[in-house]
Amino acid sequence: MAAPVKHFLDSTSSQWLKGALIDKPACVFTSSSSMHGGQESTLLSMMVPLIHHGMVICGLPYSEPALHNTTMGGSPYGVTHVAHHSLSAPEQLSADEKALCIAQGKRLAMFAKKLADNAK
Repeated sequence: MAAPVKHFLDSTSSQWLKGALIDKPACVFTSSSSMHGGQESTLLSMMVPLIHHGMVICGLPYSEPALHNTTMGGSPYGVTHVAHHSLSAPEQLSADEKALCIAQGKRLAMFAKKLADNAK
């Protein structure tokens, strides 16, 4: 996990003590410079403090077609991007990565709505 993200998460102890994030939906995503650059371990380590907060983790199910087709990144734990420096435009997302980003965002929004509706 990037140091600034870790620093941010470490600064949320007052919210943790208040239970401010309990039952709030969350998802994680990451990028690396190589296909085997630790994306899944990074996603998993990012989930730990969210789980400690009592948040509901939202991943990507294998029913997402782009998860089967991607050659650039993506995991059931969350969206990933491989910014491989040998590509002509490493900052560009592949079509599969874009589809996975949209799918994960829609899933997060769906869970947020369901959780909000159930809280009423």
